[in-house]
Amino acid sequence: MTITRRVKSLAAVLVFAQLGVVAEVPLAQAAMVGTGEVLQAQQQQVDREQLLKMLDDQGVQKKLQSMGVERSKVEQRIKSLSNEELAQFNQQLDEAPAGGIIGIILLFLLIFVITDLLCITHIFTFVRCQR
Repeated sequence: MTITRRVKSLAAVLVFAQLGVVAEVPLAQAAMVGTGEVLQAQQQQVDREQLLKMLDDQGVQKKLQSMGVERSKVEQRIKSLSNEELAQFNQQLDEAPAGGIIGIILLFLLIFVITDLLCITHIFTFVRCQR
C-alpha cells in the first residue's frame, strides 16, 4: 500500500512539473517575410561590411591615427550603428566625390563626437558628456 501511495504522489509531482514546463514554452509566431524585409536586412549587413573594409585603406588608417582614434573603437561603433544612422552614412558616402575620403572620415568623427556628447561612447577626452 505504501508503494502505491509513493507512486501516486510521484506521478502527481511529475504531472505538475510537466505542466510547469509546458506553461513556459512561448508560442511561435509564423508570418510571411516579405522580400523587401529580407533585402533590407541583407543590405544593412553588406553596408556594415563595406564600412569595415574601408578601415583597411591606408589613407583612412593614417587619418584616424593622426586624430588619435583607435581602429577597434571605430569598428565597435560601426557595428553598433542603428539602421537609420547606417542609411544616412551610406547616403553621404554615395554622394561624396571619388576623393572624398576626408569627408567620410570627418563624418565618422562627427558621429563619434555626438555619441560622446550623448554619453554612449567615450572616445575623445576633450568632449564632455552632457547628462
